[in-house]
Amino acid sequence: MTAFAQHFLFEFRTGLRNKDRLLLNYLFPLGFYVMMGLLMVNINPMFQETMLPAMVVFTILSAAILGLPSPLVEARDGGVFRSYRINGVPSLSILAIPALTTLFHALIVSAIIALTINPLFGAPLPVDWVSFWATSLLVALACAGLGSLIGVISSNTQVTVLWSQLIYLPSMMLSGMMVPLSLLPAGLARAAALLPATHAMRAYAAYAYGQPVSGSALVSVLALTAGGVLALGLAMLLFRWDSQLAERRAHPALALLALAPYAASLLFL
Repeated sequence: MTAFAQHFLFEFRTGLRNKDRLLLNYLFPLGFYVMMGLLMVNINPMFQETMLPAMVVFTILSAAILGLPSPLVEARDGGVFRSYRINGVPSLSILAIPALTTLFHALIVSAIIALTINPLFGAPLPVDWVSFWATSLLVALACAGLGSLIGVISSNTQVTVLWSQLIYLPSMMLSGMMVPLSLLPAGLARAAALLPATHAMRAYAAYAYGQPVSGSALVSVLALTAGGVLALGLAMLLFRWDSQLAERRAHPALALLALAPYAASLLFL
């Protein structure tokens, strides 16, 4: 436990000292939050109603999907994992600690946004804060799983950018963060169910804000939970200590199974 705590503290401090991680963990989401508050609310007044959950989901996506994978690849290619293996550090800790520290930073930023969004921009606050933070933790679990899985299966940092953007950009456009799902064509709205952010926005609306939603919020909660657990399990299965090792325990294409809970949700929404 002491070794785990020391590793956690080291990774947490790295998230503050490393300029790339500091940008993705703090500066980028906070800067985007201020810009959206100053511009988007005036352009689209409807955005104000969903601004808080949208900015929290954006913060978690930025930290977990954009920020988490590349350090995992860099550590593996730099031989850091080999030294961990020699010193008896389990692969579970290698994956869990970066995910935990990354999401700890994301939740700090989310708390800053939650405390300031109403006084600064007049955005409505949740009627149920317990449900709000419980949903945030589920979103963090789902995104941490996907971020870890991307880092594990990617052969280099350039590939992590490609896989990350395949999740990140559609999440921004189709999940209901910027444009309500009701305004999307029916086909795109259904395709959006493959994205954790879509289920996050539905769960926030139903449980944290007490609003009626299309589809089942319970299905969204189950999809986020199952998706996060499955993605983390697949990351463990596909984990490699060394990029030079040709053999894998399973083919990287198996990572596509991480989308299975979200695909299954289409049957119930």
